[in-house]
Amino acid sequence: MSKTSNGMRQSRLFTKTRREAPADEVAKNAQLLVRAGYIHKEMAGVYDFLPLGLLTLNKIIAIIREEMNAIGGEEVLLSTLQDPTVWKKSGRWDDAVVDVWFKTELKNGSELGLGNTHEEALTALMAGHIASYKDLPRYVYQFQNKFRNEARAKSGIMRTREFIMKDLYSFSKDAASHAEFYEKAATAYENVFKRAGIGDKTYRTFASGGSFSKYSHEFQTVCDAGEDVIYMDEEKRLALNKEVYDDAEVYAATGIDKASLKEAKAIEVGNIFTLGTRFSEALGLSFKDAEGKSSPVFMGSYGIGPARLMGTIVELLSDEKGLVWPESVAPFMHHIVSLGKPGDEVSKAAEDLYGDMTKAGHHVLFDDRDLRAGEKFAESDLLGIPRRIVVGRDAVATDSFEVVNRATGAVEKKSRAELLAK
Repeated sequence: MSKTSNGMRQSRLFTKTRREAPADEVAKNAQLLVRAGYIHKEMAGVYDFLPLGLLTLNKIIAIIREEMNAIGGEEVLLSTLQDPTVWKKSGRWDDAVVDVWFKTELKNGSELGLGNTHEEALTALMAGHIASYKDLPRYVYQFQNKFRNEARAKSGIMRTREFIMKDLYSFSKDAASHAEFYEKAATAYENVFKRAGIGDKTYRTFASGGSFSKYSHEFQTVCDAGEDVIYMDEEKRLALNKEVYDDAEVYAATGIDKASLKEAKAIEVGNIFTLGTRFSEALGLSFKDAEGKSSPVFMGSYGIGPARLMGTIVELLSDEKGLVWPESVAPFMHHIVSLGKPGDEVSKAAEDLYGDMTKAGHHVLFDDRDLRAGEKFAESDLLGIPRRIVVGRDAVATDSFEVVNRATGAVEKKSRAELLAK
């Protein structure tokens, strides 16, 4: 792969596009991402990210990282291998309690797990760093591979057996200070989805808190490919998961009018939980207040899967021609398509424009291959890069280039100076 800090030549990209979707893929996100050469399927529920796919995934991760840092998050990277000892203390090592474990045996006969979440591991770690109220609050997060032994992996990259998760855990002195941060985290999540291009379709959604609390909050993106059913209040920008739809308490707590709700399918793109003191009590994470009284730390958990978000963007925004990336997460902003033959004046003009744009700081994929124009345009549509810049004989004659907006199809002419301007 020949790549500068800002540009890449398509002739040196090892991945190839495909005309047809793989026969064993039913999810639109996987079909398009495999066809476009963004991902490769290893086996059911396991995917590799190829150069273009990794660029997009890393753009999504960067957005999430910026929003977590903005609310005081401190990034770490914990071990995937899990010691059963801490999980037995919380009662979650038992497969009857957590049924998605991948477990493995060491040569000495002892057992380890592959982390599916990290409440236990991080709580145990923080016990060595939190002793006083002066050590609180703390907000610690990571991007790390998780493993879940799903009975049926489906939905392409949105439900897999190995995946990167951004999991943040908050450590507060009491419920009130936790609630204050919880709202900041919810706002940060809303910012992530806005920046990723799906904010207008994503609702903060009340759901069951499971074993942790009365309610949790999911962030659900309205989409026909969704596995969940939600009931949304479009004016309040809130929704209810089907599981709490008949719970009178949630209406009293939110002020939502049941009669105003609209039913829709949705994809869960994030979730936030109040954990309380369940894990801190089980694993001995406590602090002393100013009077010397010891109390368990009050905790919360906040998750987003970057690949799941990527798949949701594909499901929601792609069209009949292929991928359509928002500018914020596209692998490149511009796709220069040369219509020249090797060595002719059109090819030279395209080379010059590519060099000038990358030097000016623009992120450009350059289709410098010797292929028919129709083939190049079809591939460009499939790849979904926001702007296609066509370099043909007219462009050479006028130094004015046709620029096609991938999302809207709008075509405009731009001079070299306009293309080079930031």
